[in-house]
Amino acid sequence: MVFSSLFFLFAFLPLNLLLYSLAKTTPVRNAVLLVFSLIFYAWGEPVYMLLLIGMSFFDWLFARLMEKGGNRKLWLTLAVIVNLGTIGVFKYLNFLADNICGLFGTTSPIPAIMLPIGISFYTFQLLSYVIDVYRGEVKAQKKFFTVLLYASLFHQCIAGPIVRYQDVENELTQRRVDWADISEGIRRFCLGLGKKVFFANTCGNLADSLLGGKLTLEAVQSADGAALWVSMLAYMLQIYFDFSGYSDMAIGMGRMMGFHYLENFNYPYAARSVQDFWRRWHMSLSTFFRDYVYIPLGGSRCSFGRWLFNTLVVWALTGLWHGASWNFVLWGLFFFVFLVLEKVFLGKLLQKLPAVIGHLYLWVVVFFGWVLFRFPDLATVGAAFAGMFGGAGEWMSTATSLAIQNNIFLIPFAILASTPLFKWMSHKMSVASGNSKVVANVWAVVQIVWPIVILGVCTILLVGDSYNPFLYFQF
Repeated sequence: MVFSSLFFLFAFLPLNLLLYSLAKTTPVRNAVLLVFSLIFYAWGEPVYMLLLIGMSFFDWLFARLMEKGGNRKLWLTLAVIVNLGTIGVFKYLNFLADNICGLFGTTSPIPAIMLPIGISFYTFQLLSYVIDVYRGEVKAQKKFFTVLLYASLFHQCIAGPIVRYQDVENELTQRRVDWADISEGIRRFCLGLGKKVFFANTCGNLADSLLGGKLTLEAVQSADGAALWVSMLAYMLQIYFDFSGYSDMAIGMGRMMGFHYLENFNYPYAARSVQDFWRRWHMSLSTFFRDYVYIPLGGSRCSFGRWLFNTLVVWALTGLWHGASWNFVLWGLFFFVFLVLEKVFLGKLLQKLPAVIGHLYLWVVVFFGWVLFRFPDLATVGAAFAGMFGGAGEWMSTATSLAIQNNIFLIPFAILASTPLFKWMSHKMSVASGNSKVVANVWAVVQIVWPIVILGVCTILLVGDSYNPFLYFQF
């Protein structure tokens, strides 16, 4: 079940909101949320719900034992082993075995292990909870079911953002919901739904269709150069609107129920440098690696060589977090190189140049980074680069030309929508409404109508189109 499915929109979420509104106390509301969250997670893979419950139990237990005294480092070590060991088995064991066996020319005896949905998100959340208890930044939660609710909240369990326990500690046990939260939550959810259904799905459909619906080596080698370029640009837009759209929907649903999750995307394609980009893109993940890996290693308050090592570790792990494949590792190291260049000289140079140069530089770097991210193996990545720079022979086929003409307005509109332009326009309208009663009345009506319009348009698109991918399956 995904947020952008018709069943979720018109059955699961409305029923959840109805029962949640009928509950009068926080414990009862938590019980409603926990039941719905476990049903939501078990919808696609009921067996792995036991894994989520088991990991939550062990982390609850370790945190409680840690707070009671004794050997705190022992309990922290065990928690790290359980969390990283679990994600290591399910996400990386096959990758490790295949690479070792590949060196010796043998076949891995380990059968393919299915990746539990969202394991990277809830593992990091639980790990951050235990570490924060160890550091004394939060108190250990006495009730196991509260920890389980924190880990399994269906708003963000399978698609993020990575919510720190300390950010929702009070709201887990005592929260109020008012009409301002509900209305803002509805608007935010509809905004995210529009990003996902209208922009991400439409751009994704274009990106896939230009490669014949496949990301294989053969499909890339047979594609013309223009198809590869336009397909990658569409994918660049798809992944932003998909990821940020899901975050918006999670934040919106949280607001409807009294939770205030932190922002996860802040118009990253409007950045002027790679460093700025990663302050805006998937901010909860960047914050996690900063607080639990980068700073403990020494951060930037050290020698240049040590900083280089710290940054290398962070970006190798960032790549691996996204998937057990060498293309993801290479993607992480790709950004590491540009961060080093910006640290040494490029960052100061970009500050002196006109802003447009910085924006173009960022788009070029991120564009080619997504090539590494998108294709499943290095051979296909190499073929994609070769095809984009003349290796494919034909530059533009008739089919590619037709696809571009049919989507001539989609790409520019999507690019504009990925910038703060519409937010700036909304702000201007809000300011103007404070100076004119007529404008204020019109703006109030617009604020009520536009979420309804987006929901209606998205419903029509979902009914008429079966293309609705869930990119978070690999995480």
